[in-house]
Amino acid sequence: MAKASMVTDLDRNASTGKNARAIARVRLTEMFSWETYVDDPYAVKNLHNLRIAAKRLRYTLEIFEETFPDECASIIKEVEQIQEELGSLHDDDVMIALLRLSLGAQDSGAAYEQALLTASSQDQKKGPGG
Repeated sequence: MAKASMVTDLDRNASTGKNARAIARVRLTEMFSWETYVDDPYAVKNLHNLRIAAKRLRYTLEIFEETFPDECASIIKEVEQIQEELGSLHDDDVMIALLRLSLGAQDSGAAYEQALLTASSQDQKKGPGG
């Protein structure tokens, strides 16, 4: 998982609202840094990083919601929807990986059983002392 970007331009003498906007700006930039992977369903790790970045932005917006204008409430809902859709996509990616592992394990087991049966039938054809 990608680490969160550092927020470096905070001012301890500034208002909470000003610092909240600085943090939100960093989190938004962080989220948009993953946008190139949105159309690539095989970029599983990068899409997961996008989801985590959206989560960080959402939580930042929720924590400082009272310091933002009322119009920001709809933005929080949009970011929440993005995060949930990416979460569903990630759940599907995990399920696909588990299915592949399961099917791969079954295939290798079947191949092993077939090899045993083949070896056994060849030994029977050879007869004793083969």
